Amino acid sequence: MIFIGLGANLPSRAGSPRDTLAAALADLERAGVKVLGRSAWFETAPVPLSDQPWFVNAVAGVETRLPPTDLLALLHKIEADYGRERTAVNGARTLDLDLLAYHDMVNPGPEAPLLPHPRLAGRAFVLRPLAELAPDWRHPATGQAIGALLAALDPAQEARPLAS
Repeated sequence: MIFIGLGANLPSRAGSPRDTLAAALADLERAGVKVLGRSAWFETAPVPLSDQPWFVNAVAGVETRLPPTDLLALLHKIEADYGRERTAVNGARTLDLDLLAYHDMVNPGPEAPLLPHPRLAGRAFVLRPLAELAPDWRHPATGQAIGALLAALDPAQEARPLAS
């Protein structure tokens, strides 16, 4: 399966961060990317911890005929449509769409997209929703089960499900 990470902690033209993420998923569908499933919405602390607003995050499983480079370009276009500006690393944002994994493809680079996402294994805001959506998933590069990746997380990373 193909997994996309969704995150936002600033409002956009669609409304709240949660509204923005839902609208972005609808935009993916309109662009021909079929959303097969989505985790619950999670409220997560910024990484690294800072005074910016907490994020709303989720992971979606999708299906598409687009190759990884074209899918990543589509994700960046949708981010821009919601006012995403890449001004500061780890800064607040209206929308963040990350290509987390594209089937079992491994591409360590240097050409984009790097697959699986190079920081996926150390982030609760990705792993907790991904574990909910795909509890049997294994990291394509290391073979580690998602449970082992979760167990290795820094316990200070907070990610808690939001009410539906």
